[in-house]
Amino acid sequence: MTALLEFKQKIKHVFGQYEIYIMPVVKFFVAFLFFRWINANLGYMPQLNNDLLIAVFSLICCILPPVITVVAGLGMICMHCYALSLETAGFMLVLILLLAIFFLRFSQGTGIVLALTPISFAFGIPVMLPVGSGLLCSPASALPAGCGVILYYFIRFINGQAQTLANPELELVEKLQLMADGIVRNWGMWITVVAFVLVILLVSIIRTRAFDYAWQVAIVAGGAAYVVVMMVGSYYLSATVDVTYMVISTLIAVAVGLILEFFFFGGDYSRTERLQYEDDDYFYYVKAVPKAHVANPERSIKRIDAGPSAERAKREASGSSYANPIFQSDQKEEVDLEKKLEESLKDL
Repeated sequence: MTALLEFKQKIKHVFGQYEIYIMPVVKFFVAFLFFRWINANLGYMPQLNNDLLIAVFSLICCILPPVITVVAGLGMICMHCYALSLETAGFMLVLILLLAIFFLRFSQGTGIVLALTPISFAFGIPVMLPVGSGLLCSPASALPAGCGVILYYFIRFINGQAQTLANPELELVEKLQLMADGIVRNWGMWITVVAFVLVILLVSIIRTRAFDYAWQVAIVAGGAAYVVVMMVGSYYLSATVDVTYMVISTLIAVAVGLILEFFFFGGDYSRTERLQYEDDDYFYYVKAVPKAHVANPERSIKRIDAGPSAERAKREASGSSYANPIFQSDQKEEVDLEKKLEESLKDL
């Protein structure tokens, strides 16, 4: 455990020293993965389906606020849908505007969660996003997470119905009805939206409680809640869910959540203190949980000098130097003896 704590302190020291360089790199990779996922699932506009171009876009987004990554990604989605058909682009634009009005109004500072949602699905561990958002973000992150789930499933629906939506002989009303059914009657999407929102709220509420090991309990409770909601929802709504895959991905997400707890919280509950304060109006009861850390080892410096230098240092320490008055008095006595000897010789 001591080695892990030392490793944690080294990571925090490196991050604190080079944060100005690390954060743009992280934002670059998030933007690149988000844009790459959009091109992989849509990719109907050849001009945008270029890794070098999305790398340039990601480089621009890494020096701008995170919400710019989300806006740029939504713009790419609309352009790909326009290359597929005008009706698809119009429907997607209306859907994006509704989602933006819904989550941008109430989720300031957590919009990047919308971009991270399809990335978590792409890596096959979707539950990792609600657990991580509940631990590191505010409960308001449930809104962009739910919107990200809707966007993910609808893009997959467009990918599956691309030939039908691109058919010029199909009437406008039929295309709009098809896309509306792809949202309203997509029961798997709605089950996932409920699971994401519930897990984020549950984890965020539990990890802010005052009882011991609140973060660990929140992580396990969030993983269990996700499995229960997905299984119950799939049973009542007749949706297909791979239980084995879901359980394995949930266990991986719980393990990742425990790693996040170690690096971002790491409280030492064995040294918990409960304090009481008061002023003229209130009594304050405080529970203080110290952070687990390892004290920096004390460094002792030994100086090894050569022989003459050591003797000189010893004389200086004892105060016996030629600058001291004792040697000055010796010199004065020698001068007096010489004068007396000269005077006696003159008398002779």
